[in-house]
Amino acid sequence: MRGAACEGGSLSARSVFKIYKMDGVEVRAVQGVDLYMEPGDYAAIMGPSGSGKSTILNIVGCLDRPTSGSVCVDGMDTGGMQEREMAALRNRCIGFVFQSFHLLSRTSAVCNVEVPLLYRGMGRRERRGLALAALEEVGLGHRAEHLPSQLSGGEQQRVAIARALVSRPRIILADEPTGNLDSRSGEGILRILDGAHERGITLLLVTHDHAVAERAQRIIHFNDGRIVREERPGGSSATCCQGGRKELCDEPV
Repeated sequence: MRGAACEGGSLSARSVFKIYKMDGVEVRAVQGVDLYMEPGDYAAIMGPSGSGKSTILNIVGCLDRPTSGSVCVDGMDTGGMQEREMAALRNRCIGFVFQSFHLLSRTSAVCNVEVPLLYRGMGRRERRGLALAALEEVGLGHRAEHLPSQLSGGEQQRVAIARALVSRPRIILADEPTGNLDSRSGEGILRILDGAHERGITLLLVTHDHAVAERAQRIIHFNDGRIVREERPGGSSATCCQGGRKELCDEPV
């Protein structure tokens, strides 16, 4: 698995529930969600705060496990995987972009980008070359040695995207990637993500901004932990279409 790019790029969730118990109260964050992303798909998830958007993103990204239901990444059922296997799958197949960047504050931009390659056990010279190339790709090659505190918010998010891209994932999951940015910086980030999709990367993002969502091929609306509607920008919408209506793990449809 080490050093290999992820093939494919599909994501599947079937009858997924996520239930938390807080102070004796049961919170149903996700309730029976079916979601399918074909390789190269581009979808946006929208909904009010607390509707389950980020929870489902974390579940299909193998950062969290469902209470019940099934999740597959590239046809591989994650249900029986150990934590180490889940981490290896994330590292190989999925790039993450978060609203708050999650950069190491005392580490240079290039070292931040190297982190996923470090976990693969890649040698220093090889990972440094790949990290520098990823920074060039997002227009920050000249800022490689700068600390996050020396970068603007937009630049920090571009470093985070370079980190997501450096391991050559087939899937990028982005949670409010423009939420902390001004409109100009946000547009730059969206152009980079659009470019990644044009190269065949599967892209699933969470956003509150309808203008951001309309860049996607389809918009999936969440409310109360459920998919309530899906639409295609400029096209029709369907009620309770459940995110693609495909089956899991390459089962016949």
